[in-house]
Amino acid sequence: MWGSDKTTVSVATGQTDYYPLYLSIGNVRNTVHRAHRNAVVLIAFLAMPKTTREHAGTPAFRNFKRQLFHSSLTRILHSLRRPMKIPETVLFGDNYYRRVVYALAAYIADYEEQVLLSCIVRNWCPKCLAHRDNLDEDALRRTREHSDIVIEEFELRKLWDTYGIVRDIVPFTNDFLRADIHEMLSPDILHQLIKGGFKDHLVDWVERYLVHIHGKAEAERILDDIDRRIAAVAPFAGLRRFPQGRHFKQWTGNDSKGLMKVILTMFHSAVYIAAIDGHVPRDMVRTFRAFLDFCYLVRRNVITEQTLAEIDDALRRFHLFREVFRNAGVIETFSLPQQHAMKHYPYLIRQFGVPNRLCSSITESKHIKAVKRPYRRTNHFQALGQIILINQRLDKLTAACMDFTERGMLNGTCLSNVSDALERARANNVRALVAERGVPELPDILRRFLHSQLHPNDARDPEDIPLHECPFFDGKIRVYNSASGLMYGMRREYICSCPMWRNEGPRFDCIFVVTDPQAEGMRGLDVARILCFFSFKYQGTLYPCAVVHWFDRVGDGPDIATGMWTVRPRYHTHNLRNIAIVHIDTIYRAAHLIPVYSSHNINARDIRPHQSYDVFRLFYVNKYADHHTFEIVF
Repeated sequence: MWGSDKTTVSVATGQTDYYPLYLSIGNVRNTVHRAHRNAVVLIAFLAMPKTTREHAGTPAFRNFKRQLFHSSLTRILHSLRRPMKIPETVLFGDNYYRRVVYALAAYIADYEEQVLLSCIVRNWCPKCLAHRDNLDEDALRRTREHSDIVIEEFELRKLWDTYGIVRDIVPFTNDFLRADIHEMLSPDILHQLIKGGFKDHLVDWVERYLVHIHGKAEAERILDDIDRRIAAVAPFAGLRRFPQGRHFKQWTGNDSKGLMKVILTMFHSAVYIAAIDGHVPRDMVRTFRAFLDFCYLVRRNVITEQTLAEIDDALRRFHLFREVFRNAGVIETFSLPQQHAMKHYPYLIRQFGVPNRLCSSITESKHIKAVKRPYRRTNHFQALGQIILINQRLDKLTAACMDFTERGMLNGTCLSNVSDALERARANNVRALVAERGVPELPDILRRFLHSQLHPNDARDPEDIPLHECPFFDGKIRVYNSASGLMYGMRREYICSCPMWRNEGPRFDCIFVVTDPQAEGMRGLDVARILCFFSFKYQGTLYPCAVVHWFDRVGDGPDIATGMWTVRPRYHTHNLRNIAIVHIDTIYRAAHLIPVYSSHNINARDIRPHQSYDVFRLFYVNKYADHHTFEIVF
């Protein structure tokens, strides 16, 4: 598998660009590809010819650059031509020898580079023969054989206008057996969906709609309000924060992905789902929901036939609801290559497997390690040779590290025996914790918690158990600012409950608590807000637990437009919070809530992120907080 992408390492000091070419093998596990475990290696830097301004825009020079690109790839891959014809005997990692015939399987590239690789005209599809003026029509797939036939039969203008083929360029795949560039081009979640369909299309269309309906001045006011609401969203582990909203010039992939997780829930009163209802039609909300459903489904690590059916349904809903933008006069056509590419995903998933192992985000990330950081270590004079040398040394260090690890030479760290840093002074007994957290009923709640732990078969509600039946505890406790857990054996997640977070204010995260192991999705989970983590010993047993404030689900299912459940804080009579103590083992993972802005007459201007859970009274359960949440909140 191959991938290439231009990258800039310096702008202010001379616009220094490089064009790295990367290689990977097809039998590497997806988790290794995504974890940046050196499954992708740098093998070459492609040439980027330059000329004077007089000749830079001429057809001759453009064709020269294109053909040089393909000729360079042919030369670099020349050593593979023989193994693609004659099997080689290779020793595999399991110490078995096998006869191997190599093939060019996939090429990771964004749309601009796919145009260059497939030798087609811009705004045409590199995968099918649909005309650029109507990309959504059903069309046959492009093939190497078809392209060769029409090139032989038709003149240059006919090829350009009818088939979108650039006749003057010979693709590098013509020099290799069983290589078809149209089949090799893989789906690209980053540029086709996240940056293309989401950032360049949907977000832009909403802003254009607001200007079209309300005028420039009113639209700017609404967009400012959206930014304030985005900035007021409560923090969540792994969720990118936007202190200034989404009004920034340079969007990175992380910016787009982070905003996608907030956007749907920010489109319910002003523009971004919990923020535009009342300013845009509901079908625009449904368009965003269908698009995000599609993105999260194709991003899964395992895709089944059932998942493919769900992907088809999300795509159908997206095509149905996006018509609201055309009906409103915002756009005239949906013949957009990035959105059209969504139509090919079910077929490409069957051909290549899950798309996230072939996304250009992998090569984008590799730029940092293979190009940008090595460039900063050079003296910037004829830096290319120094970059190559640095990469060679890094590869040797990686190999040495693997060897040392296998020999057991890297067990432990230099700080293995050093005690943990001192924590902020916190309460050390129940009475002090009552004063710190302002929960006067905490001692009684703790006694009932102990009773439930000592008598797990007691079916009574803890609040119905008389206190005289519950054990008494007034010993030492230890309070913690956070708790962590390993999600799916890979990602460590931190849940915070601390009185001061980054000198901005308190942070008390929300969680999912397993209340019915037999039920699926949200019907087996309850949402609660952590007020503090603490542990104590009773009769020689350690009890790690958390004080929580429960939330109630609103309704029997998710909101129809956004597809997300809504919850609200649970209170007793006299507006007293419903507080409980739960064992830490019942916590499933962190939860993220975003206010339903349309149900509150509150100005978000003066609300800080740490105040969000205290000020608002109705929330969406953000199923798009991350891909794991998407799998469980339904």
